[in-house]
Amino acid sequence: MVFTRVQKSKAYFSRYQVKMKRRREGRTDYRQRKRLCAQAKNKYQSPKYRLVVRFTNKFVICQIAYSLIDGDRILAQATSSELPRYGLEAGLKNYAAAYCTGLLVARRMLQKVGLDDVYEGNTEVDAEVVKCEVGKKTYYVDEVDEDKRPFRALLDVGCRATTTGCRIFGALKGAADGGLDFPHSEKRFPGYDRDAKEYDVDMHRERIFGGHVGEYMEYLEEEDNTKYKEQFAGYIAAEIEADGLEDLFEEVHEAIRKDPSPAAKKDFSPDKSFKRKVKLTNADRKARVQAKKDAKNAELEEE
Repeated sequence: MVFTRVQKSKAYFSRYQVKMKRRREGRTDYRQRKRLCAQAKNKYQSPKYRLVVRFTNKFVICQIAYSLIDGDRILAQATSSELPRYGLEAGLKNYAAAYCTGLLVARRMLQKVGLDDVYEGNTEVDAEVVKCEVGKKTYYVDEVDEDKRPFRALLDVGCRATTTGCRIFGALKGAADGGLDFPHSEKRFPGYDRDAKEYDVDMHRERIFGGHVGEYMEYLEEEDNTKYKEQFAGYIAAEIEADGLEDLFEEVHEAIRKDPSPAAKKDFSPDKSFKRKVKLTNADRKARVQAKKDAKNAELEEE
């Protein structure tokens, strides 16, 4: 008989610790989070800011956050559900919408800290990576002011895969063009060829202005008009055509730069006519069940 060693003994299980709850649920990558939040000791408790980008079934969410020992603090946030206020009624989750949301949160953040006039960002969207060197440090802005340095943050992608052309990098590019300082390169932007090590700027610019959406709209309208009406019902209702997408996004970018402040909160007026039902007691529930039984028995007797 072959001797088999017991690998997981009683002592093993008595000392076993389960992983943290959000790790078990697949919601937080703690190895990544530690490196995004841990600050150097010589920075004297200065916060390390992150651009948190998340996608829901309908919208894009962008937040500027920093962490404390008792949780995160949000300095500014923007969602693509705000874009109808700037003229974009449909397609609030694609690459172009992610760019607009990143631009909005960047301008809102800089307005909050008083740097919106100093760092205007890249007003001409050419999809190039903008950076400059001051001393031995590289800043990803056009020019660094002598008195005020740019607002630096790091990209927090969560548990999403960082594939080339991912929409997360659309939000990053929008925030970088909005005037924030994000360490990045063109290697994950649409249009970068890893084998040839070449970056197609025009392809990335086309994505920013929704060119890929316009091409698919034209293709679907010719091939399958029924599917076109189903898939692009929001665009049809908002009277958005494939040819006018670039002009539309240019107007949205201008509107965001003109007024990035959040909309005023609506006054909440509760419906006082609504009354919550009184919770039944145990005796009431039993009486109700007995009444149903009696009614059913009476019906069976009649039959």
